[in-house]
Amino acid sequence: MQPFAPSTPMATSLRRPSFTACSSSLLDADDEGVRGPCEDATLCKRFAVSIGYWQDPCIPHLVRLSKARKAPEINRGYFGHVHSVSQLIKAFLRKTGCNCQILNLGAGMDTTFWRLKDEDLLPSKYFEIDFPMIVMRNLHSIKLKPLLSKPILDLHSEDTLQMDGHTLDSTRYAIIGADLRDIPELEEKLKKCNMNTQLPTLLVAECVLVYMTPEQSANLLKWAANSFETAMLINYKQVNMDDRFGQIMIENLRRREWRPKERLLSSGWESASAVDMVELYSKLPRAEVSRYGIESLEFLDEMELLDLEITFLATFSLPSFF
Repeated sequence: MQPFAPSTPMATSLRRPSFTACSSSLLDADDEGVRGPCEDATLCKRFAVSIGYWQDPCIPHLVRLSKARKAPEINRGYFGHVHSVSQLIKAFLRKTGCNCQILNLGAGMDTTFWRLKDEDLLPSKYFEIDFPMIVMRNLHSIKLKPLLSKPILDLHSEDTLQMDGHTLDSTRYAIIGADLRDIPELEEKLKKCNMNTQLPTLLVAECVLVYMTPEQSANLLKWAANSFETAMLINYKQVNMDDRFGQIMIENLRRREWRPKERLLSSGWESASAVDMVELYSKLPRAEVSRYGIESLEFLDEMELLDLEITFLATFSLPSFF
């Protein structure tokens, strides 16, 4: 396999790629506060994987294992979160026969693309979008780790890969450094990577909209509702948490008058539904839960500790997945 190299068609010899410096002006102080939770979320997933909640051979290549042990409710919560979103993504792919595209908004260090590739369930194209600094870190890992780069290269049908410091565009996968609050820039970069507005499109936003102002999140939701012929949105957000971070997030939700269904419908979506994590966990296939022995890995007395909220949104042009 030929290794990646920046700003060149393909490297012909093994060497460490150089990196374009990313200006600190790309992220202001508030944006730096978003990067922390992104890192924390990946560390939590990494720990849950390490003790057997699910298998993910790619995540160790994106983040190191933390020495700090995570609480059982956090591990079980991430299992429910990851597998619930995964079930919805797979339902969308099967309904469309994989003739669709997925846009992961604020993807962080997500591994969904590689997991779908392993299950032969990739869409026509998979897009990840996040801040340039986060994307640059992911590109660093992709270029140096064959487990991450080989699936991209194997699927690429052209002789060259389009790549620079903050973007990688291949036939089936693109990772884009962009600010979701800047809709014109976001749309321009997606179009350069061959986003197809005629394809059924799934947009995934996990703990993203809560970090935006009401106007910014509304603009993003309206753009998503109006840009695609057929679309579905999965929006995950955490509420009802007792720690300081949870209290701050709840206060932000109250201050911003966050009413998921109303906000989504007023942004141009045709239908919306919501379900909390306890209900969603109960809907997971029992075979999936028993496969990893989830409920025997750690003792968890109060399932109410999983009381997180997930919002699902779909246009009427696709069947409901619930």
